Amino acid sequence: MIIKSAVFISSNTRTDKLMAPTLPEYAFIGRSNVGKSSLINMLVQKKGLAKTSQTPGKTQLINHFLINDNWYIVDLPGYGYAKTSRSTRGEWDKFIRFYLRNRESLQCVFTLIDSRLEPQKIDVDFCAWLGEHGIPFVIVYTKCDKQSEHKTLQNASKFKKALLGYFEEVPQEFFTSSEKSSGREDILGFIDDINKRFVTPPQPPTITPNELT
Repeated sequence: MIIKSAVFISSNTRTDKLMAPTLPEYAFIGRSNVGKSSLINMLVQKKGLAKTSQTPGKTQLINHFLINDNWYIVDLPGYGYAKTSRSTRGEWDKFIRFYLRNRESLQCVFTLIDSRLEPQKIDVDFCAWLGEHGIPFVIVYTKCDKQSEHKTLQNASKFKKALLGYFEEVPQEFFTSSEKSSGREDILGFIDDINKRFVTPPQPPTITPNELT
């Protein structure tokens, strides 16, 4: 897939304010500081489209980016950052999970995992929740250039083993490096295949002012 355009469209904290679900959407989510913004920028080859920060937990909104005028990347808030208040985390959790469960045009959730780490319970639990609710997702290992390939595969194998406690079969995996652009073609090819089969969900009927009286 060739990326011809990538444009920021909107930020929301309310799912009822989102645009109509007429185009396929792909949500990107992971623990805070997993390298989500850098990965999105690498995929579209547009530095600064998704805002990166040295402060974990900075993304607090549902951000939509329109790609090639026909599909969306959705940048979701990171989870698991301890310095945010419990009430704030609760609100984020509530609207993120509502979006994931109810967005008709959501095609897949790209769950980002830091390849340098042993399996983290919060990541495993989130994947289990996605599976429990029948939400399609794949695993994206980030920062694979920061260590040896052997160590990356070792950690991925441990994470896969942890997931097999909940799944009969582990979802598809991608290995990426934002600095080296590795994994880019694989992810874009995966998205392109789904886009070709996308069918616009039925839209609610438009109600005119006269019909409200």
